[in-house]
Amino acid sequence: MMARRLAPIETVETTTEIAVSGVAAVCDLTGAMYLPDHRTLVVSDLHLEKGAAFARRGQLLPPYDTLATLRLLESVVARYQPATIISLGDNFHDRVGSALMPSVFREMILGLAGGREIVWINGNHDPDGTTALPGTSMDEFSLSGLTFRHEPSLAHGKGEVAGHLHPSATVRRREKSVRRPCFATDGLRMVMPSFGVTTGGLDLRHKAFTGLFARTELIAHLLGRDRIYSVRFGNLLG
Repeated sequence: MMARRLAPIETVETTTEIAVSGVAAVCDLTGAMYLPDHRTLVVSDLHLEKGAAFARRGQLLPPYDTLATLRLLESVVARYQPATIISLGDNFHDRVGSALMPSVFREMILGLAGGREIVWINGNHDPDGTTALPGTSMDEFSLSGLTFRHEPSLAHGKGEVAGHLHPSATVRRREKSVRRPCFATDGLRMVMPSFGVTTGGLDLRHKAFTGLFARTELIAHLLGRDRIYSVRFGNLLG
């Protein structure tokens, strides 16, 4: 049997322009999404203070995740200069992460908030919102027909932008299987990749994604090392 090849590449750039329920969007190689008509930057699943949360439970991880994630966020904010930042939940890895966060990281977030609005969507890891940080915490946020929430809902597909599932996909590249985080969209709904630097991924063929997309229209925009690869669902390995 012949090995399956990498699917035809539709986009090989550090960004790719798409539309979600008719709203123009730019998928960025960092895992952020920018809505140019609304000057809005969207990120998901930062999981800030994950290392600290594990340390509180007696499990040691390298304590650099928050700094690395915030520096990455600073770089994408500097590039797009958004008026609004929406973070789609699991902003912190546990309920007390924002309250106990060191002041140096708090100052970084204050810098990001300068002159712009931050919307913190509540996630399953941090359902109580943030503590002593700029911005507003809420369960859902609506903008121009899009609904931003943490967990995707089978009941609300059109215009939904969600996170939680950390989508990833697998393709064959130079005779090797390569698995990468991805934006997942069928044009009506978007499930965002995780933006946090120490988070894993769930394969797009996992049962958790069942019913969320019209699979004939579903495209995975994979985050490669230096470019985005856009691959139709039927050409993914699974």
